[in-house]
Amino acid sequence: MAVLAPEQEVELAAKSENFEDAARIRDSLKSFEEEYPILRLRGLMREAIAKEKFEDAARYRDQIKEIAPHYLLKCSSDATTLGIRVQVRSLYIEGRSQPLRGQYFFAYRIRITNNPTRPVQLLKRHWIITNANEKSEDVWGIGVIGYQLVILPNNNFEYSLACPLTTPNGRMVLTMGS
Repeated sequence: MAVLAPEQEVELAAKSENFEDAARIRDSLKSFEEEYPILRLRGLMREAIAKEKFEDAARYRDQIKEIAPHYLLKCSSDATTLGIRVQVRSLYIEGRSQPLRGQYFFAYRIRITNNPTRPVQLLKRHWIITNANEKSEDVWGIGVIGYQLVILPNNNFEYSLACPLTTPNGRMVLTMGS
């Protein structure tokens, strides 16, 4: 079973006449893009760069800076265990944050790459979210976004999530079970 991007999942569900899933995935994507326009702009900027449309890329970059000047300041991590590489990029979402109320909102983009020669299945995940005051919260879940997906050798899967904190910084630790 190959891992597909959400847009590809919509197309596949529609082609197989699984219209409920297609509508659910489409609505989820639309809601996510409406709530986080910066993520959509970032994707458009990357696409413009790939197509060497640098004027368009510069316009998207300027729109990002206008919406959230701190967006381009990101943190990232990259770790490989048993050949499974997990890369995470985080960014501060200024538009959703309310510092005077102690609410700081962050978005994360996670890429999981399977480098071994056999498929792997992600069965569970565990996030430990710690704010700057060392207050931790454990978040357990099945698979990724509720799916116990299979990642074929030399393939990857990407997804996004968001997390509110009560302090302007903190850390997240992810463990996955396969």
